[in-house]
Amino acid sequence: MMKRALFWAATLIVLAIVIGPLLWIYLTAFKASGDIFTTELKKLIVFAPTLDNFQRLMTDYPYWFNLGNTAIVSVVSTIFVMLVSLPAAYSFARWNTGGGHLLFVTISTRMFPGVVAALPFFIIFRTLGLLDTHVGLILLYIYFNTSFATFLLYGFFRDVPAELEQAAMIDGYGRMEIFRKVVFPLILPGLAVTTVFCLIWSWNEFFYAFLFTRLTARTVNVLISSFWGSIEVQYGPMAAGAGIAILPTLVAAWLMQRYIIRGLTFGAVKG
Repeated sequence: MMKRALFWAATLIVLAIVIGPLLWIYLTAFKASGDIFTTELKKLIVFAPTLDNFQRLMTDYPYWFNLGNTAIVSVVSTIFVMLVSLPAAYSFARWNTGGGHLLFVTISTRMFPGVVAALPFFIIFRTLGLLDTHVGLILLYIYFNTSFATFLLYGFFRDVPAELEQAAMIDGYGRMEIFRKVVFPLILPGLAVTTVFCLIWSWNEFFYAFLFTRLTARTVNVLISSFWGSIEVQYGPMAAGAGIAILPTLVAAWLMQRYIIRGLTFGAVKG
């Protein structure tokens, strides 16, 4: 009985930690300024909702433009990452391409803090004219996500029995047909997990977007950070902008949750 009570207590604490900030964001987005800064406990939840924060967000700031930048950079970079990582991880898993050294070099790009590479990248991008461009930000996200995606997919490919591919070769299948008809359906959950992780990372990335963009390619995260001024903090528009920006990743995770759960448990139980 005590263990069950502790389990539910721990579950409620975790839910409060996860849901609490989201609840605060969405409640604040519909509050007037007076209700945001109130000290009355009752008005934290009970208040007269208003759309003023969303109206200010749309009229006073280029919110949709910056949200579009975020979508373009995140989706395009994730697509390119998957196109590169899938064959790379498959070759590492099946043929040990590079004798393990190439895989280590690929993974090593994530073994140092991102801030270490900020200055070299900034100098290179300034020389090439890629600052404040969609192409520059996409290239950065491809660089940082490719190693992560390759390593993650490498583990999923290793869990697919090689005997299945050998049996398919005996049946007359070519290498591309084996990958498309045998291997790909089996690693689809892992591919979903990797895609969602890369997409969420690109969508939420702030550091490089802040350093490498100004106006043309500025993402929504950088725009929202500008609501924090030296005189006051625009909590209402900030919460409204954050509430909208969070929705695409929540929807993507929700739609792919079946594959994500299968991917996270892929290879956990073997016959």
